[in-house]
Amino acid sequence: MPEHADHVSRRTVAPRGTLHHRPPEQSLFSGIYGLVLASALAAALDATGDTADPGPDALWVLLTALASAAAHGYARVIAQRASADEAAGVGRLRLVLAEWPLVAAVLPTVAVLLASVAGWWAEATAVDAALLFNTVALFGWGTWAARTAGHGWPSSCRAGALDMLIGLVIIIANALIK
Repeated sequence: MPEHADHVSRRTVAPRGTLHHRPPEQSLFSGIYGLVLASALAAALDATGDTADPGPDALWVLLTALASAAAHGYARVIAQRASADEAAGVGRLRLVLAEWPLVAAVLPTVAVLLASVAGWWAEATAVDAALLFNTVALFGWGTWAARTAGHGWPSSCRAGALDMLIGLVIIIANALIK
């Protein structure tokens, strides 16, 4: 009889990875994706030879992050529907809203660009600062992801360095394209 009771209790607990418990690796994925997205957009929107306009650039970074997060969440809803997993509408909304780390990751870039609107520095300086911040943040998120996966510090730092390379590639591309 105790085995039956144990079996019932295991069935009533929501497994890791359901709508109630989002695995940390999904949040890390969204955060890293958001940093790369913010870096690429800031570099692409950086005016070369045109009049600097960091306000609309900040808005485009934020709107693109929101659209990307919505698209990722909706893709999860479609995948869930295709797998015939019938979750309620609220559960589907949670799948979309669970992409918040992607939007949160672009907020420092948006803030730096808005500081440029306030006249604290030129747009080019703001973009450089955002690219540098995002590159360092990629190292941190990559290291954190590896630590979450159970890797030791040396291995985690190597993983962070590899993630940081994405930011460095964007910085180099930005310098070459200007």
